[in-house]
Amino acid sequence: MKHFTQFESNTLAQELIDKALYFKNAPLAADAKGKGKRLGLIFLNPSLRTRVSTQIAASNLGIESIVLNMDKDGWALEMQEGAIMNKMTVEHIKDAAAVLGSYFDVLAIRAFPSLSNKKEDSDDFTINQFIKYANLPVVSLESAIRHPLQSLADMVTIKENLSENTKPKVVLTWAPHIKAIPHAVANSFAEWTLGCNYDLTITHPEGYELDERFTAGATIEHNQAKALEDADFVYVKNWSAFQSYGKIIHVDEPWLLTEEKLKRSPEAKVMHCLPVRRNLELSDEILDGSRSLVQQQAKNRIFAAQAVLDKIIS
Repeated sequence: MKHFTQFESNTLAQELIDKALYFKNAPLAADAKGKGKRLGLIFLNPSLRTRVSTQIAASNLGIESIVLNMDKDGWALEMQEGAIMNKMTVEHIKDAAAVLGSYFDVLAIRAFPSLSNKKEDSDDFTINQFIKYANLPVVSLESAIRHPLQSLADMVTIKENLSENTKPKVVLTWAPHIKAIPHAVANSFAEWTLGCNYDLTITHPEGYELDERFTAGATIEHNQAKALEDADFVYVKNWSAFQSYGKIIHVDEPWLLTEEKLKRSPEAKVMHCLPVRRNLELSDEILDGSRSLVQQQAKNRIFAAQAVLDKIIS
């Protein structure tokens, strides 16, 4: 595995899921494996769980990690080829990525979409510029269109909570938000859920269809109540429109997930990647109740990252 930026295969996914569960039981089982190696954590956008969990994962493997917040600690980067740099950008990605590539053994990059340039975002332009010029393994800490570390942790969490049903009904449900939110988590969750051969239903208001690259094979249902019937796992996430790119489309009906909406899914477990806006995306009764896997997902972020780093340095 040269880079970790997306779902590659069911075989690799199962290997990483099993390794993450192994590390969850024995976090320091390979604590000298990364001795002498350095991980550069490059944040073009803010983070809580992703940053801390990846640092802990690196530490568990004996890898030294160094964090660089590009919006505060580094120069403003120019990403465009052939740019005349006579405005606000100070350093070109060609130069910055090449330097970072000479300092580190692995780079981990977090870069959100613009939500204004659909083609550039869909091409995952920023993270691919780092891959192009750094010349070393790159781990995505969330890109314009994917969040694979989150999705790997989600698959670990589902596997931990599987009952006798090895092909559960998984529902990804849209939720309200006050601002335009990227598609990365929803895209990745769909990609990994389908790739792991689970039954996926995606429910959202009309106009909030995701990129079909990620949803082919899923059942699309605009009636949330119908979609939630007999669900085993319900993943709650907001995203902005994809066709009317980055826009918020007004929705009249309530989409907040409550216990009342899950009365026909008595065994359903509820997931969310965090941060969550309580009582807008998810009700307190769900988040603080027995259905919630949210904190378990967050803890599993450590071991998902550890499994990926272990595989890359191997």
